[in-house]
Amino acid sequence: MNWQRTVNNALVRFTGFQLNRVGRAGSTPAAAPAGAERDPVRPPADPATDRLLTAPIFILSPVRSGSTLLRAVLNAHSMLHAPHELHVRRLTVGFGTSLSEKAMDALGHNRADLEHLLWDRVLHRELVRSGKSFVVDKTPANAFAFERIATCWPDARFVFLLRHPASVARSWHEAAPDRRNAEEAAADALRYMKAVQRARRALTGLTVRYEDLTGDPETETRRVCDFLGVPWEPGMLSYGEQAVIQKGLGDWKDKIQSGVVQRGRDLPAAEQIPEILRPISATWGYLAQS
Repeated sequence: MNWQRTVNNALVRFTGFQLNRVGRAGSTPAAAPAGAERDPVRPPADPATDRLLTAPIFILSPVRSGSTLLRAVLNAHSMLHAPHELHVRRLTVGFGTSLSEKAMDALGHNRADLEHLLWDRVLHRELVRSGKSFVVDKTPANAFAFERIATCWPDARFVFLLRHPASVARSWHEAAPDRRNAEEAAADALRYMKAVQRARRALTGLTVRYEDLTGDPETETRRVCDFLGVPWEPGMLSYGEQAVIQKGLGDWKDKIQSGVVQRGRDLPAAEQIPEILRPISATWGYLAQS
């Protein structure tokens, strides 16, 4: 803007300094936040002081696999707070100047450390506001960052939610038929499935199947409660107004808004499984190994 150039020119003429968009006048800007991925990702130096959360719960699942349903069911529990998708791993920290980076380094913090502190604070604030004991995050994209999440919270607990791969792909296509055809939906959904499978191999957790959750919700929710160390509550089966539904942050369709667990669609026949999904279908037990 003209007035900014005028002020800047006057500053240079009379003081020798100029205004920067980020940082103090005359200071050297630090590296861009993109460098965060190059910082060592490490566990908290002192979990007792570096983390406010205790044993956060993460649902790792592909898209369109019933994670919003499981979240709503868990949120109906008196001890579990399961809000909409939070995407905290996308919150990044940037150093405004090289001096701020140097100062944080002197305190023992790199950019990844500071991001972990931010993530923990955001989730802890949400939990405190709920008045409950444990927070649950079900963001499907977390499957791509399971290693970092497990490093950030060494006491985190993981629930792996699976669904028939062909059903996932079909539902993903139906959610946005104008943006992706059936083949593109299958390929995109497979990325999430592979990420979840990598997490299952690397982490300890509980595996829940969408088909079992919708077919026998009491048995499955009892399993989840046992794993989490909380008493089972019958109100979980009729989550009603406890569900926080927001378009773009999870499923928002009529079935999820009904407030009760409903049986899922019939499983596809073996010949209906797209070729690209057959290996993961076999790995997850939905297709006999050939």
